[in-house]
Amino acid sequence: MSNKIFISVIALFISLSTIFAQEEKNGFSWPREIDSEKGVTTLYQPQLESFKSNILEGRMAISFKPVEGDMVFGAVWFKARMSTDLDARTVRLESVEVPRVNFPDMEDKGKVDTFTALLIKEVESWDFEMSLDRLLANLEEVEDLKNLSVQLNNDPPDIYFRTSPSVLISIDGKPKLKEDKGSKLEYVLNTPFFIVKEPKGDNYYIKNGKFWYVSTEITKGWKETDKVPNKIEKFAKESNDGEELDSVAMAIKEAPDLIVATKPSELISTDGEPDYATIEGTSLLYATNSEDDIIMDVNSQQHYILIAGRWYHSKTLQDGDWKFVEPKDLPDEFAKIPEGSDMATVRVSVPDTPEAQDALLEQSIPQTATIDRKEAKVEVTYDGNPKFEKVEGTDMSYAVNTDKTVLLINNKYYCVDNAVWFVSDKATGPWEVSINRPDEVDKIPPESPVYNVKYVYIYDSTPEVVYVGYMPGYTYSYVYGGVVVYGTGYYYQPWYGAYYYPRPVTYGYGVHYNPYTGWGFTFSMSVGWGFHPYHPWGPRGYHHGYRRGYNHGYHHGYNRGYNNGYRQGARAGYRAGQRSNPNNVYRNRSTGVKQTGNRTQTRNNPNTRQSRPSNKKNNMYTDKKGNVYQRDKSGNYDRKSNSRPAQQPSTKPSTKPTNPQTRPSTKPAKTQTRPATKPASKQSRPSNQQMQKSQRQQLDRSSQNRSRGTQNYNRSRSSRSYGGGGRRR
Repeated sequence: MSNKIFISVIALFISLSTIFAQEEKNGFSWPREIDSEKGVTTLYQPQLESFKSNILEGRMAISFKPVEGDMVFGAVWFKARMSTDLDARTVRLESVEVPRVNFPDMEDKGKVDTFTALLIKEVESWDFEMSLDRLLANLEEVEDLKNLSVQLNNDPPDIYFRTSPSVLISIDGKPKLKEDKGSKLEYVLNTPFFIVKEPKGDNYYIKNGKFWYVSTEITKGWKETDKVPNKIEKFAKESNDGEELDSVAMAIKEAPDLIVATKPSELISTDGEPDYATIEGTSLLYATNSEDDIIMDVNSQQHYILIAGRWYHSKTLQDGDWKFVEPKDLPDEFAKIPEGSDMATVRVSVPDTPEAQDALLEQSIPQTATIDRKEAKVEVTYDGNPKFEKVEGTDMSYAVNTDKTVLLINNKYYCVDNAVWFVSDKATGPWEVSINRPDEVDKIPPESPVYNVKYVYIYDSTPEVVYVGYMPGYTYSYVYGGVVVYGTGYYYQPWYGAYYYPRPVTYGYGVHYNPYTGWGFTFSMSVGWGFHPYHPWGPRGYHHGYRRGYNHGYHHGYNRGYNNGYRQGARAGYRAGQRSNPNNVYRNRSTGVKQTGNRTQTRNNPNTRQSRPSNKKNNMYTDKKGNVYQRDKSGNYDRKSNSRPAQQPSTKPSTKPTNPQTRPSTKPAKTQTRPATKPASKQSRPSNQQMQKSQRQQLDRSSQNRSRGTQNYNRSRSSRSYGGGGRRR
């Protein structure tokens, strides 16, 4: 084979930046083909080997068919910094390095050296995108990515059950009244709901959509009314930003009952008495007339409900004695819930289901950003002089009288603002972007209200920028017992002073997880509220996140759930809050974000060629030694060789890896100055039966994950186009 062929293959790597640029047009399909005057190069879907911090390592199979001559097969190892866009569900690989290349059975040492040297020279220009869903499935091959479980508080909140339209109004502890300077009205400060006191009298008023309520006590006695003081009506309209009620709110004809709670609570309800139907293939029943996840196990006669990713069970729904269920102790029937069932969305909360496994892998994916060290700013204000309290079990302290997270560690002050670390010598600043994350942060226990900042990271820095990222734990998504749950379950005392600074909450707002859109707040009857600027939902800020509808919906299945609500208007579905306040918290920053999420990068390279989806099957794999295999319809593997096979297959395949190298570190290393040149020894092609058992298992696993990744990608795209939002799973 001539050097021209090898040089032509280089065009493949130079043009990788164009391979993955257009999701809707190309769909990130695999394999990809690139034409050149010398032939056609095919790039097969990567197989991943390591993922630490923001560094991804793996390998991929390639083939080259010259205009004249035989097909050439190879394996390329890569190492790259990963930039993510979890909203768009894409991953960009940057600063790619190639620590190893293998052409199985290639005997011409000079040709191998020539190709490897050229490849290392060109690889610094790599910069390409791929689908997050396909990457997640391949991450199944990476060990120890699921061991993220943390100790949480899973004690049940107060759980109310109603069979008539009702709304739960959560107040953060004992009601605190504050006077509005403009109207001189008093309102309840420590709740996101509109609760206001009559100027001259003892009545309190609540507005829910088009309905008004009155009571002489904040926590009970609420009745519908049509007599509301003009001053209060005007204040309510101003608090609601003048927005008109949507069609969902206008369609509600019956004023729901109000339940006012001052402790962590949840409301589950049915439209009349529970109407049960069988979940096909199981001994489980589910309430068809509820938007909540209510399941009855016929065998044990226990009711199960899913709240914030946690299962609770009781003999009865009405005033049930609810107890937490360890995920591993769920009845076996839960794992049999069909994928097409109206209750399929709960599978993500059942250990070892594909949905649960995908959700666990997503917990290991950071949202990344590049921060301009000069431009990024933060301002920290305190309600009075800075006041700090101890983080139990550590030498750290945190500020309690500010809406920012400020830590005192080793006589330095650190502020985490929208997932960026800042540092100062004083509690009041001035602040600058930190290039170091204190190791002590990893000791923060979940009992602390600042627990979530331990999931914010600093990966690397230059004099100009710092590479940062945060894991889902920063936005209160955690792993427990093989499933994802929301919130730590602990109640954190808010700050009351001249201002009210709430802390993260777990319960009270119907938090649910959908495999394709992520965590969202639901509030089945809550539409048209007036809201305060303070909220207890952390960095993402779900000001309007709790709206009608979730998963299966009641009566008519999935199509009547949150997707139906989403189409009713910008504020109808629970994803509305995430549309106006993106999942990516870096987009909440007004300064300093140089790059985050998806971006398009073009190159003025005359050698760049456009790629196209290949008509070939995505069935080419490499093993960890760099051998290339093609999988047939029967699941057998044909090993591809770059030399003529012997007349008789060997009885034992070679197990010695080609060009063995020390595993690269997680931080990108400097470009190699001398490539490995030792070619693979000549060997015959082993039959499928002669493959080592572990080798076949590894290839089978890659094949299964590749297929699952394609299915998840298609489901994710379908969910986004259907109206489900744009994230997950």
